[in-house]
Amino acid sequence: QVQLVESGGGLVQPGESLRLSCAASGRVSRIQGMAWYRQAPGKQRELVASITSTYSTNYADSVKGRFSISRDNAKNTVYLQMNSLKPEDTAVYYCNAQISSDYLFRTYWGQGTQVTVSS
Repeated sequence: QVQLVESGGGLVQPGESLRLSCAASGRVSRIQGMAWYRQAPGKQRELVASITSTYSTNYADSVKGRFSISRDNAKNTVYLQMNSLKPEDTAVYYCNAQISSDYLFRTYWGQGTQVTVSS
């Protein structure tokens, strides 16, 4: 079994920062792409940032210049550094990864972590 466990969410004021972490555990052989998605109340889940196994990154326009995604392959962990947070960043943030335990890659999701930006 493979699990993705997120941490680091919370309540912050506008302009502050948070760092989210997501660690893969269990029968992890290889990890390809890793990403962060978010879902605000009443809205569809959207891609926030992604990073490939070769460290190529991609960001949603709404977070470019404020958020940074990174990964530590030795720890099977992906991070999302969020700076200059805005109320519109409030959402449940989900980790996503393509993980192989054997010969096949499967997509896994974390349970989600709440980020609330409010004064």
